[in-house]
Amino acid sequence: MRDAVRPDARGGEPVVQERGQAIAEVEADGRLDWGEHLQEDEQIALATYEYYGRVDSGYAKIQGTKPQTIGYALDDSPAGLAGWIVEKFRTWSDCDGDVERRFTKDQLLDNVMLYWLTGTAHSAGRLYYEAEQTRGFVADARVEVPVGVAAFPKEIIRPPRRWAEPRYHLQRWTEMPRGGHFAAFEEPELLVGDVREFFRPLRVPVAIGSSA
Repeated sequence: MRDAVRPDARGGEPVVQERGQAIAEVEADGRLDWGEHLQEDEQIALATYEYYGRVDSGYAKIQGTKPQTIGYALDDSPAGLAGWIVEKFRTWSDCDGDVERRFTKDQLLDNVMLYWLTGTAHSAGRLYYEAEQTRGFVADARVEVPVGVAAFPKEIIRPPRRWAEPRYHLQRWTEMPRGGHFAAFEEPELLVGDVREFFRPLRVPVAIGSSA
Protein backbone atom coordinates (compact mmCIF):
# COMPACT_ATOMS: atom_id res chain seq x y z
CA MET A 1 0.00 0.00 0.00
CA ARG A 2 1.28 3.46 -0.84
CA ASP A 3 1.62 6.11 1.82
CA ALA A 4 -1.17 8.66 1.66
CA VAL A 5 -0.27 12.18 0.62
CA ARG A 6 -2.61 15.03 1.44
CA PRO A 7 -2.23 18.80 1.91
CA ASP A 8 -2.04 19.73 5.58
CA ALA A 9 -5.25 21.69 6.13
CA ARG A 10 -3.62 23.73 8.89
CA GLY A 11 -0.34 24.57 7.22
CA GLY A 12 -1.06 24.29 3.50
CA GLU A 13 1.97 22.06 2.75
CA PRO A 14 1.79 18.44 1.54
CA VAL A 15 2.43 15.87 4.26
CA VAL A 16 3.61 12.32 3.58
CA GLN A 17 1.71 10.08 5.96
CA GLU A 18 3.44 7.26 7.83
CA ARG A 19 1.09 4.40 8.49
CA GLY A 20 2.42 3.90 12.02
CA GLN A 21 0.14 3.16 14.95
CA ALA A 22 -3.00 4.50 13.29
CA ILE A 23 -3.05 1.81 10.62
CA ALA A 24 -1.35 -0.85 12.76
CA GLU A 25 -4.23 -0.78 15.24
CA VAL A 26 -6.78 -1.22 12.47
CA GLU A 27 -4.74 -3.84 10.60
CA ALA A 28 -4.47 -5.86 13.81
CA ASP A 29 -8.20 -6.42 13.62
CA GLY A 30 -7.67 -8.40 10.42
CA ARG A 31 -10.95 -7.45 8.76
CA LEU A 32 -9.83 -4.68 6.41
CA ASP A 33 -8.03 -5.16 3.10
CA TRP A 34 -5.22 -2.62 2.94
CA GLY A 35 -4.43 -3.75 -0.59
CA GLU A 36 -7.14 -1.33 -1.69
CA HIS A 37 -6.39 2.30 -2.34
CA LEU A 38 -7.14 4.56 0.57
CA GLN A 39 -10.40 6.42 0.34
CA GLU A 40 -10.47 10.18 0.81
CA ASP A 41 -11.79 10.06 4.38
CA GLU A 42 -9.02 7.59 5.25
CA GLN A 43 -6.39 9.93 3.87
CA ILE A 44 -7.87 12.73 5.97
CA ALA A 45 -7.78 10.50 9.05
CA LEU A 46 -4.11 9.73 8.53
CA ALA A 47 -3.36 13.40 7.92
CA THR A 48 -4.98 14.42 11.20
CA TYR A 49 -3.22 11.58 13.02
CA GLU A 50 0.17 12.59 11.61
CA TYR A 51 -0.41 16.26 12.44
CA TYR A 52 -1.47 15.39 15.97
CA GLY A 53 1.61 13.26 16.61
CA ARG A 54 4.00 15.80 15.09
CA VAL A 55 2.56 19.08 16.38
CA ASP A 56 -0.25 18.67 18.88
CA SER A 57 0.46 15.77 21.25
CA GLY A 58 3.02 17.28 23.64
CA TYR A 59 0.50 17.46 26.49
CA ALA A 60 -0.25 13.74 26.16
CA LYS A 61 3.43 12.82 26.06
CA ILE A 62 4.24 14.47 29.38
CA GLN A 63 0.98 13.50 31.09
CA GLY A 64 1.42 9.95 29.86
CA THR A 65 4.97 9.63 31.22
CA LYS A 66 5.59 12.25 33.96
CA PRO A 67 2.15 13.40 35.14
CA GLN A 68 3.31 14.57 38.57
CA THR A 69 5.92 16.92 37.07
CA ILE A 70 3.41 18.95 35.07
CA GLY A 71 0.76 18.40 37.76
CA TYR A 72 2.66 20.31 40.46
CA ALA A 73 3.24 23.19 38.04
CA LEU A 74 -0.41 23.40 37.02
CA ASP A 75 -1.62 23.26 40.62
CA ASP A 76 0.78 26.06 41.55
CA SER A 77 0.05 28.64 38.83
CA PRO A 78 -3.40 29.84 37.80
CA ALA A 79 -1.91 31.59 34.77
CA GLY A 80 -0.10 28.42 33.75
CA LEU A 81 -3.25 26.35 34.21
CA ALA A 82 -5.27 28.80 32.13
CA GLY A 83 -2.68 28.72 29.36
CA TRP A 84 -2.58 24.91 29.43
CA ILE A 85 -6.37 24.60 29.12
CA VAL A 86 -7.34 27.54 26.90
CA GLU A 87 -4.74 26.61 24.29
CA LYS A 88 -6.61 23.34 23.79
CA PHE A 89 -9.94 25.11 23.44
CA ARG A 90 -8.36 27.29 20.75
CA THR A 91 -6.69 24.38 18.94
CA TRP A 92 -9.46 21.81 19.17
CA SER A 93 -12.58 23.90 18.56
CA ASP A 94 -14.12 25.06 15.31
CA CYS A 95 -12.96 28.66 15.80
CA ASP A 96 -10.36 29.28 13.06
CA GLY A 97 -7.84 30.40 15.67
CA ASP A 98 -10.13 32.84 17.51
CA VAL A 99 -11.30 30.99 20.61
CA GLU A 100 -13.76 33.73 21.59
CA ARG A 101 -15.75 33.08 18.44
CA ARG A 102 -16.98 29.92 20.14
CA PHE A 103 -16.59 30.49 23.88
CA THR A 104 -16.92 33.52 26.12
CA LYS A 105 -14.25 34.46 28.63
CA ASP A 106 -16.66 33.48 31.41
CA GLN A 107 -17.10 30.01 29.92
CA LEU A 108 -13.35 29.50 29.61
CA LEU A 109 -12.69 30.75 33.13
CA ASP A 110 -15.45 28.53 34.51
CA ASN A 111 -13.69 25.54 33.01
CA VAL A 112 -10.28 26.58 34.36
CA MET A 113 -11.71 27.20 37.83
CA LEU A 114 -13.10 23.66 38.03
CA TYR A 115 -9.50 22.45 38.14
CA TRP A 116 -8.01 25.38 40.08
CA LEU A 117 -10.43 25.46 43.01
CA THR A 118 -10.35 21.70 43.44
CA GLY A 119 -6.62 21.30 42.82
CA THR A 120 -7.23 18.45 40.40
CA ALA A 121 -5.13 19.28 37.35
CA HIS A 122 -2.60 16.65 38.41
CA SER A 123 -5.15 13.88 39.02
CA ALA A 124 -6.94 14.64 35.74
CA GLY A 125 -3.62 14.29 33.93
CA ARG A 126 -2.99 10.85 35.40
CA LEU A 127 -5.66 9.46 33.09
CA TYR A 128 -3.04 9.52 30.33
CA TYR A 129 -0.42 7.81 32.49
CA GLU A 130 -2.81 5.04 33.51
CA ALA A 131 -3.82 4.53 29.87
CA GLU A 132 -0.15 4.17 28.91
CA GLN A 133 0.26 1.44 31.52
CA THR A 134 -2.56 -0.61 30.01
CA ARG A 135 -3.75 -0.69 26.41
CA GLY A 136 -4.78 2.88 25.97
CA PHE A 137 -8.33 4.01 25.27
CA VAL A 138 -9.28 1.34 22.71
CA ALA A 139 -11.33 -1.71 23.68
CA ASP A 140 -9.58 -5.08 23.34
CA ALA A 141 -12.61 -6.82 21.83
CA ARG A 142 -15.40 -5.75 19.51
CA VAL A 143 -18.04 -3.69 21.31
CA GLU A 144 -21.39 -5.38 20.67
CA VAL A 145 -23.75 -2.94 22.38
CA PRO A 146 -25.34 -0.43 19.98
CA VAL A 147 -23.00 2.47 19.24
CA GLY A 148 -23.67 5.90 17.77
CA VAL A 149 -21.03 8.32 16.48
CA ALA A 150 -21.36 12.07 16.05
CA ALA A 151 -18.38 13.00 13.87
CA PHE A 152 -17.47 16.66 14.27
CA PRO A 153 -15.30 18.19 11.53
CA LYS A 154 -12.73 19.82 13.84
CA GLU A 155 -12.20 16.82 16.09
CA ILE A 156 -8.53 16.13 16.88
CA ILE A 157 -8.38 12.89 14.86
CA ARG A 158 -11.21 11.91 12.53
CA PRO A 159 -11.21 8.15 11.85
CA PRO A 160 -13.61 7.11 9.07
CA ARG A 161 -16.62 4.91 9.55
CA ARG A 162 -14.90 2.05 7.72
CA TRP A 163 -12.29 1.84 10.48
CA ALA A 164 -14.87 1.87 13.26
CA GLU A 165 -17.23 -0.77 11.90
CA PRO A 166 -15.00 -3.82 12.62
CA ARG A 167 -14.67 -2.82 16.30
CA TYR A 168 -18.07 -1.37 17.12
CA HIS A 169 -21.70 -2.35 16.54
CA LEU A 170 -22.55 0.89 14.77
CA GLN A 171 -26.21 1.87 14.60
CA ARG A 172 -25.79 5.53 13.73
CA TRP A 173 -23.06 7.70 12.20
CA THR A 174 -23.67 11.43 11.80
CA GLU A 175 -21.34 13.81 9.98
CA MET A 176 -21.84 17.08 11.81
CA PRO A 177 -21.73 20.41 9.93
CA ARG A 178 -19.55 22.19 12.51
CA GLY A 179 -17.94 21.74 15.89
CA GLY A 180 -14.82 20.24 17.38
CA HIS A 181 -13.45 18.20 20.27
CA PHE A 182 -15.51 19.92 22.99
CA ALA A 183 -18.78 19.21 21.20
CA ALA A 184 -21.03 19.19 24.27
CA PHE A 185 -19.77 22.66 25.16
CA GLU A 186 -19.43 24.07 21.66
CA GLU A 187 -22.47 22.62 19.86
CA PRO A 188 -24.81 21.31 22.58
CA GLU A 189 -27.96 21.42 20.45
CA LEU A 190 -26.40 19.41 17.63
CA LEU A 191 -25.04 16.81 20.03
CA VAL A 192 -28.17 16.46 22.14
CA GLY A 193 -30.32 16.18 19.03
CA ASP A 194 -28.17 13.38 17.69
CA VAL A 195 -28.15 11.53 21.02
CA ARG A 196 -31.94 11.67 21.07
CA GLU A 197 -32.18 10.33 17.52
CA PHE A 198 -29.77 7.52 18.38
CA PHE A 199 -31.79 6.35 21.37
CA ARG A 200 -35.24 6.85 19.79
CA PRO A 201 -35.44 3.42 18.07
CA LEU A 202 -33.90 1.72 21.13
CA ARG A 203 -36.53 2.87 23.59
CA VAL A 204 -38.78 0.22 25.06
CA PRO A 205 -42.40 1.37 25.44
CA VAL A 206 -43.62 1.30 29.04
CA ALA A 207 -47.30 0.51 29.61
CA ILE A 208 -49.33 3.04 31.56
CA GLY A 209 -49.51 1.98 35.18
CA SER A 210 -46.35 -0.09 34.94
CA SER A 211 -43.98 0.04 37.88
CA ALA A 212 -40.95 0.32 35.54
